[in-house]
Amino acid sequence: MTTGTRSPAGELSATAARHLLLHMTPNGSLGPEGENLLVVRRGEGPYVDDADGRRYIDGLSGLYCCQLGYSYGPEFAEAADKQLRELCYSPLWTGSAHPTAIELAERLSRIAPVDIEHTFFCGGGAEAVETAWKIARRYHCLRGEPGRVKAISRRGAYHGLTVGAMSFTDDPGLTEPYGPPAIGTRFVSNTNRFGLAPEFADDEVYTAWLLAELEAAILAEGPETVALLIAEPVQNRGGCITPPKGYWQGLRVLADRYGFLLVADEVITGFGRVGEWFGGGRYGARPDMVTVAKGITSGYAPLGATLVGTKVTDVINRPGAVLNHGYTFAGHPLSAAIALRNLEIMERDRILDNVRTLQDDLARGMTALTDLPIVGDVRGAGFFYACELVGDLDGGGFSDRARTELVTDLIPRRLREAGLLARVYNRSAPLVQIAPPLVSDRALLDRIAAIIAGTLAEASARL
Repeated sequence: MTTGTRSPAGELSATAARHLLLHMTPNGSLGPEGENLLVVRRGEGPYVDDADGRRYIDGLSGLYCCQLGYSYGPEFAEAADKQLRELCYSPLWTGSAHPTAIELAERLSRIAPVDIEHTFFCGGGAEAVETAWKIARRYHCLRGEPGRVKAISRRGAYHGLTVGAMSFTDDPGLTEPYGPPAIGTRFVSNTNRFGLAPEFADDEVYTAWLLAELEAAILAEGPETVALLIAEPVQNRGGCITPPKGYWQGLRVLADRYGFLLVADEVITGFGRVGEWFGGGRYGARPDMVTVAKGITSGYAPLGATLVGTKVTDVINRPGAVLNHGYTFAGHPLSAAIALRNLEIMERDRILDNVRTLQDDLARGMTALTDLPIVGDVRGAGFFYACELVGDLDGGGFSDRARTELVTDLIPRRLREAGLLARVYNRSAPLVQIAPPLVSDRALLDRIAAIIAGTLAEASARL
């Protein structure tokens, strides 16, 4: 195809294939003309349009970022213009700060979990996790316990791909190419009870089993060597895995008993995704630190942060103690101004109330998918759901043929043809996942569930 006959999307795709390296992508598989590339050009409300003008429901909020969808640009532009006219840049470095970051840190302290009063800004989620690790190490060293050099994470978890955060990520395909992890990490069970023994349907039984396994792992590693445990309130990898009742309270008990810090990774679940400012609040979590990004600006600017509790800051802020850690663009004035406007809009337009009002409708629409033979389980909370697929093999697995034809090809293709952008995982447990913008109304949520139902009904018929 010559340049003159390419569509706008085709021209951009071909240029991308020549010059742009996409993240988490087999770039060579895009083809020399970028044939398999979706080029998103604009957004409006909960929709995005590709470069050829085709419209899609953004069922994944970008990448769990765009809580407000895409229609608040003028308000954010106003906030950005005001900030840039006053101050374009100033670092949070060596005794220097700027008013916008100070205001944002104070604002976050008012909505953060109990006893969380301080914020360390960074550029994104992985940096926030990396920061939590370094603060934990600093905390333990200042308390005379430099031997706390290990972490505990959960199986299947994803916490980022910087060198430290990657240590907490349980995905050999992502980690093994880069050699041994930088941080010794023990992985324990996540809270996915699908396929487990029937007795684990009881929350009390399941929670007791999970906490007993965790305590055994702590004792096996040596409690005096464990610096932190990191977990998402609702685990993204593995498909929107919610915790049983009492689980987060049990984590707090074990953290206090054995002296390690408890970190809630809220990069995805923060800022309304499950109907609360912080997802852990839905489950009674009381973490020592919280990592955030994505929804803090609703995707209108890059920003991440590690929120730190007073138990930790009372130690690391001792007179003379230096926190030797930082990022050049952390708490950038522009990003901080965008985050402040984002929080203002979310409160003014009652965005969390919208999630709380409609979450049961979405739950019903998604739960109905379990009537389809290909759907083994549906789980999630708020505006964050996944259905785990079962295939044509005994035990629910997929043959190579079924995986290639259905999970790799038909399901993602049909969803997109129907105008829905969702996430289709093609791993050991194939999943279809959604995280629609928090401004979505009931009709749109019903439409999302209907598209998924129609697509999976066709896939079921082909099994």
